[in-house]
Amino acid sequence: MFDLRGLAVLLLFYFAGLLLHTLLHVPLPANVIGLILLVAALFAGWVKLEWVEETAQFLLRHMMLFFAPFVVGTIVFFPVFGRYALAIGLSLIGGTLLVLLVTGKVTSWLSGKEGKTDERGRLVE
Repeated sequence: MFDLRGLAVLLLFYFAGLLLHTLLHVPLPANVIGLILLVAALFAGWVKLEWVEETAQFLLRHMMLFFAPFVVGTIVFFPVFGRYALAIGLSLIGGTLLVLLVTGKVTSWLSGKEGKTDERGRLVE
């Protein structure tokens, strides 16, 4: 099963994220804010990984159960998907290629290897 202490810690960070989201109107979902706070607490050493690891593994193993209502709900939109299949497909492929291109350029720029080639045109390490 899972450890109740780990569940309590995870819920504490979720509710802290919910509180910050509500009070400060942070433009991030409450669960993302809570996750950021949990990661910060893990790195700071305030929370031990052993406290939450078993519960997190349990939740990850059963993640599909959390997405089942969403997946079933998308069946309602099948006619819309069919009507706009070409536009959806092109935007998915185009968006993916754009992200790959930008990621490659930024990675090359950050690694400092862009433009450094030898006399044969090969990339210099």
